[in-house]
Amino acid sequence: MIRIVDYDPGWPARFFREAAAVETALGARVLLLEHVGSTSVPELPAKPIIDILLVVADSAREEEYAAALERAGYEIHVREPEWYEHRMFKSPAADVHLHVFSLGCPEIDRMLTFRDWLRISKSDRELYAKAKRELAQRAWKRMQDYADAKTPVVQEILARMRNSQSR
Repeated sequence: MIRIVDYDPGWPARFFREAAAVETALGARVLLLEHVGSTSVPELPAKPIIDILLVVADSAREEEYAAALERAGYEIHVREPEWYEHRMFKSPAADVHLHVFSLGCPEIDRMLTFRDWLRISKSDRELYAKAKRELAQRAWKRMQDYADAKTPVVQEILARMRNSQSR
């Protein structure tokens, strides 16, 4: 079962501590570093895992950043060359997921737009929270299966957001 907890006002501080460690490790190679995912949205229940978006020049060129992240304590957990050259590193306690994408990747805008919309739309934040809590009650073989199961509600929210912005 997936563990969803109420929003913790300490999550932003955890993000800033981790962000500082990533910036120290990578320096100018960090092109963008953002708190994303449910822990970045006040009042939204979430898995107690801080998701961080790291944008580098080319995420496929691991030799330019992976060793520095490993020295900072992160371990590579996912390589998805078929999906925007996504890489995901985990902290030693697995309570931080560092998602690495290349500059210009469309997933960057999608993640930030969704986060920003949930921060201002109480109704969509509540809809998303309800879906997450319901899905978390199911047995999942992999965490990714749970994430994939949220896709319909995410797409519904993104479509509503686009419609409201085009008016």
